[in-house]
Amino acid sequence: MNQGLRLKATVLAAVLVLSVNATSTSRASAQNKTREHGQQKVIFDTDIGDDVDDAFALALAVSSPRLQVIGVTTAWGDTELRARLAERFLKVTGHADIPVAAGPKTNASSTFTQARWARIEPVPPNGFPDAIDFTLNAIRHNPGKITLIAVAPFSNIGALIDRDPTTFRKLKQIVLMGGSINRRYGDMGYLPDRGPEPEYNVMMDIPSSRKLFASGVPIEMMPLDSTQLKFDETMRDTVFSQATPMTDALLSLYEEWSASTGNATPTLFDAMAVAALIDPDLCPTRPMSIEIDDKGLTQPATGEPNADVCMQSDSDQFFHFYIPSILNELHR
Repeated sequence: MNQGLRLKATVLAAVLVLSVNATSTSRASAQNKTREHGQQKVIFDTDIGDDVDDAFALALAVSSPRLQVIGVTTAWGDTELRARLAERFLKVTGHADIPVAAGPKTNASSTFTQARWARIEPVPPNGFPDAIDFTLNAIRHNPGKITLIAVAPFSNIGALIDRDPTTFRKLKQIVLMGGSINRRYGDMGYLPDRGPEPEYNVMMDIPSSRKLFASGVPIEMMPLDSTQLKFDETMRDTVFSQATPMTDALLSLYEEWSASTGNATPTLFDAMAVAALIDPDLCPTRPMSIEIDDKGLTQPATGEPNADVCMQSDSDQFFHFYIPSILNELHR
């Protein structure tokens, strides 16, 4: 790292330390409110292991005193290997009490970029619990109280609806990363509008995506328009230099992902879904009626709204929330 970047990282680190210290009182206040009103119970449904943003999103979910992660379920592709990755991540970051369940395996053409790290975790003697059974049982025991954070292709959601649509509708809400309204991948809003394109999580399983938007469960939708959040070098140096179990795990996964993809800068799409659940001001929504065409485009339509959609977010605001939140794990 050159001297200018090192200076920027040092300044940012100092600012974030001040932010962490300054938020100690607010964190105590938040914890008091949590005790008064209860944490939000969430299940985190993920295709962790391909892109690295899932790990950064899970890090935020388990770091927040406002969320109680009651389970992690893995979806799409090799769901058992994804479950091994999630299990190892939870163990090394001090959250071994959170159960992990694997969804139905599917054919997937994506590259499992973090497979080497995942394979270190052994398969449990009796295998992982079934994600569909786990989720339905959790909903039955907590009707109207569970938020499903969905940051993977919606194969598990389709299976849940097929298995027991009545129980599925007893979810409190679904907060998802998926879809595209006006912006495509790589569109940071600086160039003339090139229009939307099919987004991965929706496009990979269009039938399940359609079932989700027709389910009647309240949906908070974070599309490409509001989730293209670049985790740049200065921010990476600030986080990874902390050398905590959390930041060390994220660094290891980041390095595997970067080596596999040849990309240095991750986009933390999925982390916005978690952040917006914790603090809705980070991604204000508006009601929309969403239809999904045969290519997987999520198109605004006339008719009754079926989702609250966040069309724009502030990257600086997001990272000033995100980085102190995961570093505050040190002060809990």
